Amino acid sequence: MAIVARWKEQDGAVYSGFIDEGKCHRLDPGLCTQDLLDMGLEATLEMASRTVRTDAGTALDEVTLMAPLEPRSMRDFVTFEEHVEGVRKSVDGAAGIMPEWYEAPTFYFTNPHTIGGTGETIGIPAGCEELDFELEVAAVIGAVPQSDGRNLDARMAHRHIFGYMVFNDWTARDLQRREMKVSLGPCKGKDFASTLGPWIVTADEFENLHDGDGFLPIQMKVTVNGEEIGRDLLSNMGWPFAELVAYASADSVVRPGDVLGSGTCGSGCLAELWGRNGAETPPPLKTGDVVEMSIEGIGAITNTVGERRTATTRVPARSRPRLRVRADM
Repeated sequence: MAIVARWKEQDGAVYSGFIDEGKCHRLDPGLCTQDLLDMGLEATLEMASRTVRTDAGTALDEVTLMAPLEPRSMRDFVTFEEHVEGVRKSVDGAAGIMPEWYEAPTFYFTNPHTIGGTGETIGIPAGCEELDFELEVAAVIGAVPQSDGRNLDARMAHRHIFGYMVFNDWTARDLQRREMKVSLGPCKGKDFASTLGPWIVTADEFENLHDGDGFLPIQMKVTVNGEEIGRDLLSNMGWPFAELVAYASADSVVRPGDVLGSGTCGSGCLAELWGRNGAETPPPLKTGDVVEMSIEGIGAITNTVGERRTATTRVPARSRPRLRVRADM
């Protein structure tokens, strides 16, 4: 096993490397997490062993952890039946689960450029009155020799999983609700922030935990201001991660540095509870709230909710005459 991290030291310098026994061990100058992903898991484990032996290290409590990588792309799935049931009631006002959900895993692409790490403050986007969190596990893709990442079967897809992180898919529910009535999105309801961290735990640490169908029965939990809001097992996903990676690669490609989210677990967000309770109970997040997510075997991320940005961002459509030729013709 290796724990891959990215951090800022007290002099402001940013490094990537490995965490071992409470110390951060730097990669050689010029190398970063993406280089490890391009090398693949086996080569990374060898480098981790060598780096921990040769680098004196900096104490973990003397650095500021950052998101462990800059993703090349981010796909977020929706794989927990319980979550779909509750959120559909909250967002769409509909009961039950659409039959299409069961037919194949569904995902959307989210913004890889607004990724933050544990400890960061997450501002409320302009126009949002219903800020929410989403408790997820994220898998990151690494290279596999003789594989181009295209049209993978589940066995090969499993080999491409380099490691796992905690993932908070922050959501502006009121913005999302409006956007999805257009049958597209979400866009501004999601793209303002995501948290990944606190580090990447390499996939070999979990190999003996998979059940016979490939699921990982590890505990997931989220608290707000110290009060537990939800918990679930990752094994309640409708598809194991290997099948998600394989589906993402179908008639397409997954590359080292791509991140795939599990989707929100059961009771892992406020909107699901709003749908079940018929009211906004617990209430939307507000400035000063502290959200902590923990995943067994991976770690925990903590973020504080910041101020709401004051701005008007909606631009209404203009009614157009639908001409087919210019008026002067």
